[in-house]
Amino acid sequence: MNEDRVRSSPAGTASCWRAAYRTALKWSFSLFNGARLLTYLPTIWAINASANSDQHSLLTWSAWAGANLTMALWLHERSARLDRASVINLGNAAMCVMTCLVILYHRI
Repeated sequence: MNEDRVRSSPAGTASCWRAAYRTALKWSFSLFNGARLLTYLPTIWAINASANSDQHSLLTWSAWAGANLTMALWLHERSARLDRASVINLGNAAMCVMTCLVILYHRI
């Protein structure tokens, strides 16, 4: 009986650390990607302020929008629900699309 307790203890500790790691990872993902949503704004403001979008690649911003959108959809399908990660990726896709629209506006 005592031997079983010794064997199960490291596994229990590992499981506890794994759970803590996953919680920290979830919140770190949310924090950094939430902050990332705000980092699109200086680019959008700079393009509008200069009224010049020549230094910004529409192809690159479109690819980032598509990558974020498809990641959001993939995460949604994988979890069969709208979760934190898919919502954050939808937000990133929306900000990339907004940047594309600002670029296009100043090129027309």
